[in-house]
Amino acid sequence: MKILKRDVHEWRLRVETLDDLWVLARLARRGISVAMLGERRDQTTGGDEGGRSKQAERKKMWIQLSVQTSEHQSFSDTLRVHGIIEEAPIDIGMHHTHMVELRDELVLLNSKGFSAMDLQLLKESEAASKQGRVALLVVEGDEVILYFITARGLRESATWTMRGGGKRGDLRQHDAIASQFRATVVDGLTQQLDDAMPLVVCGPGRNRDRMLDDLRSAGHQRPMVSVGTSMGGRGAANEVLRDGLAGDLLAQHRMVQEINLLEEAWTRISTDGAVAYGSQSLKKAVQEGAVERLLILADLIRDDTSSCDGTPWSTLVEQITAFGGDVIQCSTDHDAGEQLIGYGGAVALLRYAV
Repeated sequence: MKILKRDVHEWRLRVETLDDLWVLARLARRGISVAMLGERRDQTTGGDEGGRSKQAERKKMWIQLSVQTSEHQSFSDTLRVHGIIEEAPIDIGMHHTHMVELRDELVLLNSKGFSAMDLQLLKESEAASKQGRVALLVVEGDEVILYFITARGLRESATWTMRGGGKRGDLRQHDAIASQFRATVVDGLTQQLDDAMPLVVCGPGRNRDRMLDDLRSAGHQRPMVSVGTSMGGRGAANEVLRDGLAGDLLAQHRMVQEINLLEEAWTRISTDGAVAYGSQSLKKAVQEGAVERLLILADLIRDDTSSCDGTPWSTLVEQITAFGGDVIQCSTDHDAGEQLIGYGGAVALLRYAV
């Protein structure tokens, strides 16, 4: 995210990555206004039966909405913000939908001021846009899958599959065909990846090393590392992230750090360690000042209908930060985040067992 202006009540932002759309989907909610360029048909062009002429030219104008809802599918390239028009040359009080895409500029306004958790998300998004993406290639004998590791999840981008007739096993063991298949994948990667984007090549067996040799022979000079895994497919990608198999290449990546903290929580739960989950246990730990880190779904903090044993999550978050604890706003766009849902959306790493 590019921050063009930031004060107490107004943020002017530019969308630079797909992760920014994920962040904006959490920021653009009821009580917030969103303003940006949009299109409307002039209602003075209505026909004889009333209504609005479908033939009228749509005019670009600056439209400010009072947000009602926002819709964003994981890793889609569009965020839909629905609301009621507050400021515009025409149609005040009518419904409108902003379609927010990459490189769009928009303004968020909040008359009450933005919360500390909103500011945290914004700063994390700004930092992540400077960090850049990492590509992860899962290589098996007859299938190769390309993923992008972003600050908020694991995005599948492309799949190559070796097809053929005859006896399937004999065909796929043929060196010439396997070499041709890898060459096709290398050509696809050359077209899809920026020259400097780091690449983690992983998977079971030796095919990943052959792929790495082919990439180097094709002139790829990007940072690359080969990592062995116990499985293929998306499970291999998650194994690399969960177990830190890529070393320094991913160690400082935000999503990897988030996954590591969640894995630490699962370990403490399995060993009766210093951890709290469930409404009553979490609330007690917060009240005693025992929470070192709260791992919580970003949506849960902003859900006005949800609470922790009768106390709003926003109140508990304030208490945790007052005691010097950290709050990690988690995504569900990776497997560890989905697992957090099963624990009620929040788990706390404690300074000591309570």
